[in-house]
Amino acid sequence: MNLPSQPTKGHGTAVRTRELVQTALMGAILLVSQIALAALPNIEVVSLLLILYTLAISPKQALVSAYLFALLEGLVYGFGMWWIMYLYVWPALVLITWLLKKNRSVWLWAFVSAIFGLSFGALCSIPYFVSGGIGAGIAWWISGIPYDITHCVSNGIIMLVLFRPLLHFFTTLQSKLGHS
Repeated sequence: MNLPSQPTKGHGTAVRTRELVQTALMGAILLVSQIALAALPNIEVVSLLLILYTLAISPKQALVSAYLFALLEGLVYGFGMWWIMYLYVWPALVLITWLLKKNRSVWLWAFVSAIFGLSFGALCSIPYFVSGGIGAGIAWWISGIPYDITHCVSNGIIMLVLFRPLLHFFTTLQSKLGHS
């Protein structure tokens, strides 16, 4: 009986392995950063990191890391109704970033990040509209508006302060790893 020979580990396998490890690390960094700032309501760097991952690393890897982040969040905090929203909210940010990827203006990204923070509650109310009706969705959204305002302001400030240095860092890192 002839068994097929084992594939050799060429350049392609090494690149795929590096991409897999890098994507897993990106998802883990999202989780750790969220947990580190959990005591500060609606102040997070996940938005910043997903935008940077999309612009400097890869939209595909950013998307996978967003789903990995959602999975890890579910494992840490439990899979409740809130978890469903993470399956579309964070990937939506990656998609928006991908659509605007040619622009490197810190002001545009601060605006995008701030508007994302402001609209977070509205986006997250969708499961409540589906499960509890229009009244439940609206009530859930309205009750979170003060948090959305905090999310908006903090996302904008964080982006203004950290976007340029971290974009430079991630771009340089990717260049040293041999990615375009």
